[in-house]
Amino acid sequence: MSAADANAGPGPEQQRGGRRLRDGRGTRGGRRPGNSRTREQILAAARARFAESGFDRASVRSIAADAAVDPALVHHYFGTKRNLFAAALALPVDPETVLAQVRAVPVDEIARAVLRAVVGLWDSPQGSAVVGAFRGVLGGGDPQLIRSFILEVALKEVRGRVDAPPGSADVRVSLAASHMIGILVARRILEIEPLASMPLGELVERCAPQIQHYLTGPFEA
Repeated sequence: MSAADANAGPGPEQQRGGRRLRDGRGTRGGRRPGNSRTREQILAAARARFAESGFDRASVRSIAADAAVDPALVHHYFGTKRNLFAAALALPVDPETVLAQVRAVPVDEIARAVLRAVVGLWDSPQGSAVVGAFRGVLGGGDPQLIRSFILEVALKEVRGRVDAPPGSADVRVSLAASHMIGILVARRILEIEPLASMPLGELVERCAPQIQHYLTGPFEA
């Protein structure tokens, strides 16, 4: 090798963690490297895997295997599994934004916090993606992704806080979710007045007590 070659550095071939990358095209073990289509391939695999297995049971490794990419690329494009799920659903915000607001309040204020956060998102200009997802389900689309988002992401932490008596959380959360879905459909899809144009604060005050009752009210088995 000439002195010029020695001084040229690694050029298009680079050593990274023992793996050789060729301008973003090299690969190992048949897995696709990053390229212009990789992100969409990961998203397609994620939608299918989340729909089949739900959020909790789907793993980044299984999604990467379905997309035939290295798991590191999933983290490179999306960071966390929750962020990947949000992207698969085309959610306009990180679900953590909603969860943080719910996490910050005492248990007897959960319904108000959830309603204010979720309906506020639906009403925002970015909320059209959520409304569009619900329209797709009502039009005959697969409801599994929406169901997983509501029960396994948006209300998952709520379930752990309202399980009194033990074993009641699933019933409590499903009733609360059904009420919230009804509000979304009536407000943003069917546009039933005066609910459709009701100020957010008024809607929260009128609807939160019933949802709170589902979550923490007396429970008879």
